[in-house]
Amino acid sequence: MISWFEKNRGISLLITVIIAITIFYISSLTFPAGGGTGYLSYIYHFTAFSYLALFLSISLTKNKNSNLIIIGIIIAIIYGVLDEIHQYFVPGRFFSLKDILMDSIGIIITNIAYFNYCRNGKSSH
Repeated sequence: MISWFEKNRGISLLITVIIAITIFYISSLTFPAGGGTGYLSYIYHFTAFSYLALFLSISLTKNKNSNLIIIGIIIAIIYGVLDEIHQYFVPGRFFSLKDILMDSIGIIITNIAYFNYCRNGKSSH
């Protein structure tokens, strides 16, 4: 499935933009007191930024230059930090280092997996 997205880089880029817009939209929502905390929040941050990182890396590298994965990691982490700064200005929301940590863990784990796929997976395709 990943190879299909690599071959259709435009679709991967479109999905990346859609995910980024969705993250921004969700960050703009006001939740009731305590509504954005707990393990579901951690799962959301990990998952959302994992998908953002995966499609961003596919868009950047197209399985050709795995060194660009580092650029993808940096861009995704910066987006996570900017997302938290944005939330600081949304009523009922707050800036959270824990959220940035969960974003970053999702980003890094996903990119390690994609890097391994690029190194090992293309020989099996």
